[in-house]
Amino acid sequence: MIESENTNQLFKSYFLMETAKLANPFVLSNEKLSLEELITFFKIPHYQESPTPIDYKWHSLSYNYCKKHQVLPLKKEERTCLIAMSDPLNTDLQGELTLILEQPLQVVYCPKEKLLTLIEKCFHQSKDAASDLIRDLSDQDNPDELNQNSYDLLDDQKEQAPSIRLLNFLIQEAYNQRASDIHFEPMEESLRIRYRIDGVLQKRHTISHLYLSNIVTRLKVMSRLDIAEQRRPQDGRIKLKLGKKELHFRVSTIPIANGERIVLRILDNANTQLQFDELGMDSHTDHLFRQMIKRSEGIILVTGPTGSGKTTTLYSVLSEIYQDSLNIMTIEDPIEYHIPKIAQMGVHPKIDLTFSTGLRHILRQDPDVIMIGEIRDLETAQIAIQSSLTGHLVLSTLHTNDAPSAITRLVDMGIEPYLLSSSLIGVLAQRLVRRICESCKEVDHPAKHDLELLDENLDKNLVFYKGKGCPRCFQTGYLGRLGIYELMSVKGEVKKKIGESIESHELRSIAVKEGLVTLKQQGLRLIKDGKTTLEEVLRVALGLQEG
Repeated sequence: MIESENTNQLFKSYFLMETAKLANPFVLSNEKLSLEELITFFKIPHYQESPTPIDYKWHSLSYNYCKKHQVLPLKKEERTCLIAMSDPLNTDLQGELTLILEQPLQVVYCPKEKLLTLIEKCFHQSKDAASDLIRDLSDQDNPDELNQNSYDLLDDQKEQAPSIRLLNFLIQEAYNQRASDIHFEPMEESLRIRYRIDGVLQKRHTISHLYLSNIVTRLKVMSRLDIAEQRRPQDGRIKLKLGKKELHFRVSTIPIANGERIVLRILDNANTQLQFDELGMDSHTDHLFRQMIKRSEGIILVTGPTGSGKTTTLYSVLSEIYQDSLNIMTIEDPIEYHIPKIAQMGVHPKIDLTFSTGLRHILRQDPDVIMIGEIRDLETAQIAIQSSLTGHLVLSTLHTNDAPSAITRLVDMGIEPYLLSSSLIGVLAQRLVRRICESCKEVDHPAKHDLELLDENLDKNLVFYKGKGCPRCFQTGYLGRLGIYELMSVKGEVKKKIGESIESHELRSIAVKEGLVTLKQQGLRLIKDGKTTLEEVLRVALGLQEG
């Protein structure tokens, strides 16, 4: 056995310790010292965090080995290997590691919980992990048979089929890069993988078409879908483990010309259940909206396109207004996130449990506040309006471009304008813009054409910023998202004109005169604060495509 200087020193320390027991009454009276006391006695150094990511590629230790033995090689130096251990007094393990790494060890102590966190971060937060695996698999002609028993993303990689290892890596990579969706798109001769990050699809990988069948089958098995059915769309859900974290996914499959296309929606409670204070509204909008949600009856609508954060806003409102004296109930399609102490009901059209039928049953449960996932038809809209007129606070969403358009949409559905003017408290239109990455932020010089599209009186001294692109933001220039909000309060002249059923553009003009701050103006505020780009505001406020 090859022994390092560090190992020899430990043996000497043990000898000194035994000697010390005979000479030192304190040591003698403590037959068994704690690990921390022994580490202090032996003067073993503690692990010091470094801003540089830990490289796991230079050694042959697997994730499972490091996790099982609670060790992590940190750095290969000229003559030694720097390694962190939760039990640096385990000389047997040190001898084994010396043989495996073929170099003497320099050991540092790292507490167990911290070390396990480091191991997971080291092995599973690398941007190139999935790319490396794809390159490793590219030489194989045929994927292995599926192992359909394991659903732990961090399970032993060496004992799994390549297709399972690849899928696990892709899911981990997408989650670590803050993706909301993973797209598996079969092309004519390949399988394209794209992630939706901060609301924008980004191409990540292109792999062999040979893996399509196994990946589709694996996902269908995990989501309990019919693996033999390839002609009809299917929907399912998956629950997976990522270390101590439990992730939920919504799965959608559709048949297309080159095979089955699958989209995984990542449902992460930590990213969705924001506190009301974290929504990022300006002080005026925040104050006005808080007054609205404190009302005991009426209807509040949140509007915007898919993926604009409407559900997140409603969940934060429910968390804000919750108290034991209120009976809060929701009906959703589907229930994406579970809120403690709030009764949530999912829509099931196959058993005739729709929004409208579910609402009727909810009204028999003596609710104070009702949240409707979406108003899709006249019947649901009518019940929502009637509920708001009979002593209930109703919250719901609608797909419209701005706040005044929600009125027109409901009138077009068949709701009488006088009912809207009587029941509607306010309409909140919202969008999500990407936040500039602070690590690569620099001054921007927008094109004159883009400035004209903003159509606002701009300060000549206004400084624009953008993200240059760096490893932290995966070269996109953006990291995270911010909300912009347009809140129309239904009172005064607005309330009067709704009853007269005027067009949305006329209603907008009146609302602006009464203090409505538009989405563009809210976006301009974020531009002035250096938080987002002109390009982003134009993309979400005017519906312009990126680039």
